[in-house]
Amino acid sequence: MPNRFLTAAALAVLISFAAPLGAQAVKPIDASQPAADAARTPVAEPEPKQSRTRHEVRIAGETIRYTATVGWLIMKDDAGKPVARFGYTAYTRDDSKDPARRPVTFAFNGGPGSSSIWLHMGILGPRRVVVNDPGYSPPPPSQRVDNEFSVLDVTDLVMIDPVGTGFSRPLGDAKGADFWGVDQDIKSVGAFIKRWVTENGRWGSPKYVLGESYGGMRSAGLADHLQSVHGMSLNGVVLVSPFLSAASGVDGAELDLPHALYLPTLAATAWYHNLLPNKPASLEAFMGEVERFAYDEYLPALTKGFVIPAEEKRAVAAKLAAYTGTSAGYWERADLRVSHPQFLQELQRDQRLIAGRIDSRFVGPAVNPLAEKMDYDPFFPAIAPAYTAAFLDYLHNELQFGRDEEYRVSAFDVKWDWTHKPPGSDDWLTPAPSTVPDLARAMTMNPGLHVLVQQGWYDLATPHLVMKHDIEHLRITPEARRRIRVEHYEAGHMMYLHGPSMKKFRDDLAGFIRDTDRL
Repeated sequence: MPNRFLTAAALAVLISFAAPLGAQAVKPIDASQPAADAARTPVAEPEPKQSRTRHEVRIAGETIRYTATVGWLIMKDDAGKPVARFGYTAYTRDDSKDPARRPVTFAFNGGPGSSSIWLHMGILGPRRVVVNDPGYSPPPPSQRVDNEFSVLDVTDLVMIDPVGTGFSRPLGDAKGADFWGVDQDIKSVGAFIKRWVTENGRWGSPKYVLGESYGGMRSAGLADHLQSVHGMSLNGVVLVSPFLSAASGVDGAELDLPHALYLPTLAATAWYHNLLPNKPASLEAFMGEVERFAYDEYLPALTKGFVIPAEEKRAVAAKLAAYTGTSAGYWERADLRVSHPQFLQELQRDQRLIAGRIDSRFVGPAVNPLAEKMDYDPFFPAIAPAYTAAFLDYLHNELQFGRDEEYRVSAFDVKWDWTHKPPGSDDWLTPAPSTVPDLARAMTMNPGLHVLVQQGWYDLATPHLVMKHDIEHLRITPEARRRIRVEHYEAGHMMYLHGPSMKKFRDDLAGFIRDTDRL
């Protein structure tokens, strides 16, 4: 599966250092020893490593004193052999009256191949990076400040870096392929969560998982996996700009449905950049109108294939052009099927500009104005260097860890296995993965499980109608459906870059946890 699924977190920038992966420390062998003695030279057992520091932060008018723990655990297989070191950063409140029952949230970004620095330094952690939304961040030094929008006042936090990212690495005979796949990833992250909960005495705590982008597919899978394999029920699943299903969430792959589901966000992009001749006053009302067209007219036209009558094709192309600020001829030549990278190149071609995929509010100059589709995403150079510099400086100097280790912000060498075995299936794997059935089963079997979805209007990596379609295709009862909340934000994939959305994100998340941790 191509890297087009990757989030801002995964596509941003690959930080490559000279440090080795550090699988195991091996005692040097004396060349003068007999071969038999050399073969018996012991291999040092990998050990967990961590740093603990104490801090305080002001949140919602209250001073929160907390302990930060950064490092890794050593994960082992059933035979007791080390298979991975699993990196994380945990924040625990110091003055909790009953730590064993305080809520804890396990959070991660997506990719696949992304570390957790985006959620970590953007919205969840007690420190955050300052960026120039929606423009380019200033050159170094990067600025970070106390994060008054963190939810550390209502929940402890564990920021997770899946194997291949951050400090997490395969060990011993284990290979990346043992962890890099839909099901392999769910299994390994689930094992880490169980291990952390056990070692920290948190089985009695209300528990949440929060994932962004591909982290949504991971979160939905974990909801079922944790309760069915480890006996660990969750209080909540938080889906931030979620990618849940390849069948609905990938346009330009010879599937008709995603083209219809992407259309409202194409229209939102044109609306934001004032490229509509008669711009509607309300974005939300406009999105409702485009959504109705997408389902009632556009999708039926697509299902007629390439034998659609010319007159009908022409009429649909004219409406597509009106909604997206482009020309009817462009849509006709594309047989009504324009992928979002093609659209972003075409929208402002005359101005030699392209809008962002991760957040279409961002704009940058086109490298090749004649290209068919965008050749880079202006979002990445605008924010990625600031995040990377701010996090690594914070990690090394405030958390006092990792100067002698490689922290992989993004892993481009991950070769992902996209097959997935749906729950209840014994003998087949789906090549178009979806964890929508996993989440449906988890909600059915756990009547205490609630879901919060947080989605930006200008997100062309995981558009809002794709999310809505997937959520509405959860096969659950009306009672279970009442346990789902959906919130929208005036920004893109990482909506927490946007000042007003940052506050709303925190308020929505904190309220969700307070409402569901003691039902």
